[in-house]
Amino acid sequence: MNVIEGKSLQVSDAIIACQLDGKGGVIPIAENDVINCDRPCWLHLNYTQQRSAEWLQSTHLIPDAVRDGLAGDSMRPRVSRLGDGFMITLRSVNLNSDSRPDQLVAVRVFINDKLIVSTRRRKVSAIDDVLIELQNGNGPVDCGGWLVDLCDTLTDHASEFIDELHEKIIALEDALMDQQVPPRGELALLRKQLIVMRRYMTPQRDVYARLASEKLGWMDDDERRRMQEIADRLGRGLEDLDSGIARTGVLSDEIASVMAESMNRRTYTMSLMAMLFLPTTFLTGLFGVNLGGIPGGEWHLGFGVFCLSLVVIVVAVAMWLKKRKWL
Repeated sequence: MNVIEGKSLQVSDAIIACQLDGKGGVIPIAENDVINCDRPCWLHLNYTQQRSAEWLQSTHLIPDAVRDGLAGDSMRPRVSRLGDGFMITLRSVNLNSDSRPDQLVAVRVFINDKLIVSTRRRKVSAIDDVLIELQNGNGPVDCGGWLVDLCDTLTDHASEFIDELHEKIIALEDALMDQQVPPRGELALLRKQLIVMRRYMTPQRDVYARLASEKLGWMDDDERRRMQEIADRLGRGLEDLDSGIARTGVLSDEIASVMAESMNRRTYTMSLMAMLFLPTTFLTGLFGVNLGGIPGGEWHLGFGVFCLSLVVIVVAVAMWLKKRKWL
């Protein structure tokens, strides 16, 4: 396949349909164009849209083996080599306004030296970033550069989110030093985000390393070197995730310790209060019985003397507790 007819790339609900111009920019694809495959074409689709789904199942431009993969069957990051091309599934931090960043979005890519077909369901900000660079004339000039730029942008977004998680951990640690316990559920959400990122970024790092090691004509040595650097950078992010998971475990133990200490302190205080008033409770119970012979029952100063005696007893018990260093 040395040329592609423009009409074979016409999908009415396509998000992006263009050709790299080889100078860092893009040119549109018209229906009557006969496209020279020296410069790759890029088609970006939402596979949940009807026309895009029909095109994925009927086009002769992609192998049969990748049709289901591009249509959303694969979720975990993975890469499969198909002749001179790749079928790649990658995950991106979710930067959409109605979602949390840890609710990762997937982008699926079939790429060779002539054609790039990428699909998604939810918006992937990294794709938009690559397109903006192309529209500004500063983008990739070939398929290898496009793939490296996409992976680099995905890793940038992941690294920024990992840094945010790191800052949250530091804030929780500082607050805990001041005996401030975080709101219920905050630490659990933070730990969940760390684990989710660890789960998906580990195979994604392996995908980058695999791409860096493959020998393909449309990826030169410089692009493979850049891809390896991206894999190494994501690997350092994974180390931060591992340390973050360990630190949240320590935080969880420390929070439990602080809460237990607070509860013990309250229980201790209540026990001391009960002990402080135990003798007076005994005396008031004893003198409160409705029987004859209570001392001072007929004396007009009896109640005052009795109250004064209770105060003296409370003070004496308090001094005894203080002497024993219980107060």
